[in-house]
Amino acid sequence: MTIAGNEAMQDFLMLIDGQWVPAASGETFESIDPYTGEAWARLPRGGAQDADRAVAAADRAGAGAWGAMTATARGHILRRFGDLIAANADRLARIEVRDNGKLLAEMSTQVSYVPQWFYYYAGLADKVQGAVIPIDKANTFNFTKHEPLGVCVAITAWNSPLLLAAYKLAPGLAAGNTFVLKPSEFTSASALELGRLAGEAGLPPGVLNVVTGFGAEIGEPLVAHPKVAKIAFTGSEGGGQRVAETAARGFKRVTLELGGKSPNIVFADADLDNAVKGVVSGFMSATGQTCVAGSRLLVERSIHDAFVERVVGYARTARIGDPMEPGTQVGPVTTRPQYDKILHYIDVARRDGATCVLGGRPWPGATASGGLFVEPTIFTGVTNDMRIAQEEVFGPVLACIPFDDEDDAVAIANDSAYGLAAGIWTRDMGRALRMSDRIKSGIVWVNMYRAVSYMSPFGGYKRSGLGYENGMDAVRDYVRTKSVWINTSDETPDPFVLG
Repeated sequence: MTIAGNEAMQDFLMLIDGQWVPAASGETFESIDPYTGEAWARLPRGGAQDADRAVAAADRAGAGAWGAMTATARGHILRRFGDLIAANADRLARIEVRDNGKLLAEMSTQVSYVPQWFYYYAGLADKVQGAVIPIDKANTFNFTKHEPLGVCVAITAWNSPLLLAAYKLAPGLAAGNTFVLKPSEFTSASALELGRLAGEAGLPPGVLNVVTGFGAEIGEPLVAHPKVAKIAFTGSEGGGQRVAETAARGFKRVTLELGGKSPNIVFADADLDNAVKGVVSGFMSATGQTCVAGSRLLVERSIHDAFVERVVGYARTARIGDPMEPGTQVGPVTTRPQYDKILHYIDVARRDGATCVLGGRPWPGATASGGLFVEPTIFTGVTNDMRIAQEEVFGPVLACIPFDDEDDAVAIANDSAYGLAAGIWTRDMGRALRMSDRIKSGIVWVNMYRAVSYMSPFGGYKRSGLGYENGMDAVRDYVRTKSVWINTSDETPDPFVLG
């Protein structure tokens, strides 16, 4: 919630047990506008004491009004929650742009789509059904039921704060759980506004708590807390590994949505006009700051040079600048560490022998705003063993690699520690199906790229994560199954009589 402040600097409080509170320590930290390079918000710097307060509040709420509520009633509240997000979408999108620097056009579309998660899972809330089992025991009635896990922790990344929160909150709340949401320290403001809307929608106090701060100071105490049953995390591979290791010590469930090095595979028979647009969208949308970025371009050798030339020509026309302006097509990098990382990988690619055919430097126009801009960058002469082809850059950087045939394309695509997404561009639907079977990734797009839906599972293979979000099955990741056995006879067997 926003408290006193002016347009230049706004102050926020955390949401714990329905109350807006500062950090127990009284400390704060600043959020930087990536376009201007200036601080625009102050937020509570939470710690272990705040984590404990939030978990305790969520635990009480689960044992209280929320736990006693029918699934149908929960669904009604989630639908109202979605309505309020829709009514406030423009304001929420503008907050996200100030926090992460993504284009207002993109964030407006994204935030306007977020309510669909709450509508979808509102409808599923009272359809998480158990079963009656025709058990192989005489005089026995056996059935199953699904119960909420309890307190869940949602930890979200800075690139799509509200969308990633919806991935977790909507199915988890529908299943009857309570939450502590810890957004990235770089993009916390919109999550606090989401918490305010949750209260207006009718979620009882403590059902959704929103705490802010740094991973080591408040994130780790949340993950390790003995009353937390599940952690849903989106972020870096290293962060996910730490979450998994800490959670394992408490036998907690985890869902991890981590990184990617996704191949965008273009065959000679593709509609090349559409493929060019899909490739540019794949590595430049969101300034390349997306886990599904198509950062490896695999092109059939017979068309490689001509196709890459077309991609370079199209990418060169991108307008870089103020993310709030409707004509801007590439915005700033969200954080200083990420900006430095992107430039580091550009230098690494050059040292490894790749040829930079576009960009490869900070955008000169950034001096006008003070923001963090990197020019869209394309490398050719890349082999798949280079670091630029194997390690996630998370920026507008494309590595171009030729291939000879389907087998070669599959071998290159699968030669990666990651397996989140892949794109296939071809007019041959037989080839599209063969390739989709052979590519080791959780998502495969054919003649399209970067589509997501609340209806379809989202998750990866290998080091891209554990578990899936979205779709009907996601709600089952937030319940535990209980098997109930009832003796329907009037007698209990004598334990000392065999047979």
